[in-house]
Amino acid sequence: MSSETRTDGSFWNSHGRRAERADGPKRHLKKTIKVLAAEDNIVSRRILENLIPKWGFDIISVADGRQAWEKWSADSAIQIAVLDWMMPELDGLDVCRMIRQAEKPPRMTYIIILTARGRREDVVQGLSAGANDYITKPFDNEEFRSRLDIGRRMTELQSALADRVKELENALAEIQTLQGLIPICMHCHKIRDEKEVWTRMEEYVSQRSGAKFSHGICPDCLKKYYPETKK
Repeated sequence: MSSETRTDGSFWNSHGRRAERADGPKRHLKKTIKVLAAEDNIVSRRILENLIPKWGFDIISVADGRQAWEKWSADSAIQIAVLDWMMPELDGLDVCRMIRQAEKPPRMTYIIILTARGRREDVVQGLSAGANDYITKPFDNEEFRSRLDIGRRMTELQSALADRVKELENALAEIQTLQGLIPICMHCHKIRDEKEVWTRMEEYVSQRSGAKFSHGICPDCLKKYYPETKK
């Protein structure tokens, strides 16, 4: 695999992916969003390879739709896909539909269709295929960056929501509910658990619900057991 160092000091491999130099400092900051860029035109692809890493993304670049599908299928860390509409093997809309059919929560890919076709019906067709956004070529760099930032925010929000759902699922799994027939002694009110052990009611309920008890005396028991107590 060949590599090159560009004038800005960045280190790139032969696939157009930005890489860290072995002798350079490694930063462990916020997780970087990985972008899949599929563009068959070599000039346009080099532009994407230059711009996207500058804006704080990792990039995987490919030259046709088949490669795009294979890369997406093999790498679950890809969160944004920039797909040219017209490509050999599979076009961008084909790849978009395949991704939408294959992905399952919590994985959700933010897809931007990139094309020279800018008619209203083209935009509708692209979005109907499952794309989140649509940008026409030649594009304004700052506009393209803003659209990628929207994709970044959306994927970060989705990741945060997925993490929260997982936390809630784990919490619910740890909560035991009281349901069904509970065998209880008619005299001492101890409860028989699933291990055939008789346990004080307070302990049994606390272990299965998180409830805590504060003991007191009801008026009827006060009269029965402490008749000398005056109101």
